[in-house]
Amino acid sequence: MKEGLFETIRSNGLYVLSFALIVAAAFAVAFVFERAARKKDGESGPLFTTRSIALAGIFSAFAAVLHLLDFPMPFAPGFYKLDFSEVPVLVGSYALGPTAGVMIEFIKILLKLVIKGTSTAFIGDLANFVVGCSFILPASIIYRFNRTRKSAFISCIAGTLTITVFGTVFNAVYLLPAFSAFYGMPMQTLIDMGTAINSGITNVATFVVLAVAPLNLVKGAAVSLITMLLYKPLMKALRKMKLVPSQRSKTK
Repeated sequence: MKEGLFETIRSNGLYVLSFALIVAAAFAVAFVFERAARKKDGESGPLFTTRSIALAGIFSAFAAVLHLLDFPMPFAPGFYKLDFSEVPVLVGSYALGPTAGVMIEFIKILLKLVIKGTSTAFIGDLANFVVGCSFILPASIIYRFNRTRKSAFISCIAGTLTITVFGTVFNAVYLLPAFSAFYGMPMQTLIDMGTAINSGITNVATFVVLAVAPLNLVKGAAVSLITMLLYKPLMKALRKMKLVPSQRSKTK
């Protein structure tokens, strides 16, 4: 049953607290690595400026819109959907740093909750944030330490592999059991939904390997490809508008 957002927050305090702790942990990881990168490059000054915060807000808005435009894939049950909301998140992460990337991912989820609410007591929203960060963090951290085209390519591979492996394990140990408990249905019912699409799906392990892993692999690869195509021309446009300093967006 879909509740009002504030009522859902009130009645699902444990999930909200878990969400807050995971968000804080993601910010902490991003900040530690970004601080190390800034020290390596001899950078000083504030981590965020008014201009970078405004730009992060723009990326977040685009990400939220793309998050709402999701669609099912033929090899996974209908409750698993693909979207391209990580494209503006990854672009923002490359342009502004991993800490900004986590902020953009978080604001994306907040905007989605405000616009559409939650029908899963924040379970799906928490999963989207965590899995999104599993892609954004390794990719943006690698690129932050070495802003070259080769590093960007390596970072996309690392992000895609991480989201595929982490997303698969996360679904098996957390998301599927959480959905089973929330909807009051046996785990076997969810597995049967997978079996109806792929007869090779017979248990949780085959479910995540044959349905979840391909979905995350496709998403990571697609987001990486689109980002690699868009990043350079977009950064040129942003530099012309003086929204991004040249030294933060330079790609060798």
